[in-house]
Amino acid sequence: MSPVNASFEDAIRVTPEGANKYSANLRTEWCIGAVPHGGYTTSVLYRLALVHFAHAHPGQYDTPASPISLQLSFLRRTAAGPAVMEVEDVKIGARTSTIHVKLLQPSEKKPDTLEIKVAGYITVSPPSAEVGISAPTGWTPQPSAPSGSGPRGQIDFAALANGKDGDWVKLEPPYPEFRKAAAQLELYGPGKGKTQQVRSGSMAIDQWARFQPGGDVKGRWTDAAIPYLIDMFPMALDGFDTVSAEAEAKAKGEKVSEGKAKFWYPTVTLNVDMKKHLPAEGVEWLYSRIVTKVVRDGRTDLDVTVLDQNGEVIALSTQVGLVVSASRNIGTRKLEKL
Repeated sequence: MSPVNASFEDAIRVTPEGANKYSANLRTEWCIGAVPHGGYTTSVLYRLALVHFAHAHPGQYDTPASPISLQLSFLRRTAAGPAVMEVEDVKIGARTSTIHVKLLQPSEKKPDTLEIKVAGYITVSPPSAEVGISAPTGWTPQPSAPSGSGPRGQIDFAALANGKDGDWVKLEPPYPEFRKAAAQLELYGPGKGKTQQVRSGSMAIDQWARFQPGGDVKGRWTDAAIPYLIDMFPMALDGFDTVSAEAEAKAKGEKVSEGKAKFWYPTVTLNVDMKKHLPAEGVEWLYSRIVTKVVRDGRTDLDVTVLDQNGEVIALSTQVGLVVSASRNIGTRKLEKL
């Protein structure tokens, strides 16, 4: 029996290389343009935390510790290929531990020198230490997500898997040649980005997604795949494409151009709060609500909430992103840096 998400597990593999040093190989098929997808890179760092505690602190906890919080800064463009990762133990505690992580690759200006591409802090905790009160807050996504065909507007996932249920349909992510990382999931929503914006009256996006890494129809969402999902929202970017193209055309007094992807939305900072563990075998469906409040001066915010089929919150994230020309991604690596 093959392991769940075999190609994804291979793509995020982390190998110990000595005291607090590790290696990984960032894959081309997980890129946006020429740059590894930020959520995929975060999944690599999620795996780094697991490997580090298993390798450097095997007796610290009676059950394996896993990340409950990730706070990352994407300092420079990463590239497909080998990466070196370094870990500093900031706090090793009985309930939580925090590590400082760095992902390094060759400098674009000095290829013989490694420079930090991504840095941040990851806090871990073992499930056995996760004790204390749990209380309902009554929170639900507002406005409510569009209805399915089931009782009380619930989604019929068997019908949706065949392409449509109620207001929900299968969507094809825009610009698949540029956004290769988006090919690793199946996406369903109540219309494309512009359609959803008109419906909601805001830049809010709803989506259900199935994980299919490497085209594996038996793929399942696991804890390690959550960072990828939390940064994967093609319809939100479709909405950004429309808003950005309209704003650019208005500023230039031109018509809105159609065709290839004109914009790239690199992550500057990403914060992830892991709320609930998924079962080890994974789950087929997860829902995301993506909200943007302000796009100003080439900078945007993104607030993402991930829920399971029971409406329980699995993870939360906030991020700061840029809106820049796609040429800064797909051009020569020696072009201006972010």
